[in-house]
Amino acid sequence: MIGASFGYSVFIIVFIAILTFGARFFPFALFSRGGKPPAVVAYIGNILPPAVMIMLVVYCVKNVTPAAWPHGIPEAISIAAVVLLYKLTKNSLAAMVVGTILYMFLIQVIFK
Repeated sequence: MIGASFGYSVFIIVFIAILTFGARFFPFALFSRGGKPPAVVAYIGNILPPAVMIMLVVYCVKNVTPAAWPHGIPEAISIAAVVLLYKLTKNSLAAMVVGTILYMFLIQVIFK
């Protein structure tokens, strides 16, 4: 809305802050009764991270054309580096950051 008043803007900011706080607080209020979370929540918590990583890898290589230069070589090198780094350090964030930097270096410097 163009030309919204200051009060309206403050109301929107406060409303979004309350919703954000509620979304962060709700799981703790629901599951902090001293017991374990329901089995379905534990299952989703174990399955979702690897599933998201697999989806990201598939998304990253969906446009690779093996018949055309560079034949997916930068992607393969970067994926191998991420897997190796994760196996060595068990730090997924560091592995993804290094893999992304390596990929950018490869496509912009080596495989122009």
